[in-house]
Amino acid sequence: MSTIIDYAKQVMKQFKEDNIPLLGAAQAYYYLLSVFPLLIVAFSVIPYFNISGTEAIEFIHKVLPNEIASILEDNIISLVETPKGGLLIIGIVGALWSASNAMNAFIKASNEAYEVEETRHFLFVRSIALLLTLGLIISLVIAILLPIFGTLIVDFLKSFFGISASLAFGLNILRWVIAIVIITFILILLYRFAPNKKMPIRHIIPGALTASILWQLISLGFSFYVGNFGNYSATYGSLGGIIILMIWFFLTGMILMIGAEINAIHHKRQILDKV
Repeated sequence: MSTIIDYAKQVMKQFKEDNIPLLGAAQAYYYLLSVFPLLIVAFSVIPYFNISGTEAIEFIHKVLPNEIASILEDNIISLVETPKGGLLIIGIVGALWSASNAMNAFIKASNEAYEVEETRHFLFVRSIALLLTLGLIISLVIAILLPIFGTLIVDFLKSFFGISASLAFGLNILRWVIAIVIITFILILLYRFAPNKKMPIRHIIPGALTASILWQLISLGFSFYVGNFGNYSATYGSLGGIIILMIWFFLTGMILMIGAEINAIHHKRQILDKV
């Protein structure tokens, strides 16, 4: 218990010294710039799968808060109902470049956490940013879809196969465990290759696991707050969705940095213990 308290004190100290809220805000800015090109890519592909605009809108309202979904409706309908091959190509290029800028911001922030300078070639860093971006997108999709559609899958199994309530409860727990395991694995890759510092995988696991659990908890808590208490549309009007998205990205950026700080502290302690 004393070790955990000691770790927490060191994390709080580094939280202040490295100005984690500022680094989280910088990441949130780039994440926000990248999300709309990514949506263009996603919904430019949908027309080729014969999905209606209404179905796409219903899906968006299931996975996003109403304030965010509402500001995207017109663009989604336009993209879904009209196949645009040229737009798809432009969207992919723009999405990858914008999203890699977001990951590039995290790479710089993680170097700050580990107190190292970036000495790698620009093209090499950009390549790492692109690959890590794809991994982060996968983890984001899992974080959003598995908790939501996991319930539908369990309900289907319960009605079709007649599984017991205890087994259904176990499956509900399992879907969260699977989400955390997959996200933790992707975050391990993130913390391993983002900073300009080589570390053993075992030194990265604590921060990756902590960030994965915090990300799930904060995403759930923030979604519950927005859905039940936070009427941002009444305060900010049509900008309410953007405000919500920005806050969530800010929290995500801080969580990623907290995980990096935990890894940096754990790595230093492991090195000192061997001396």
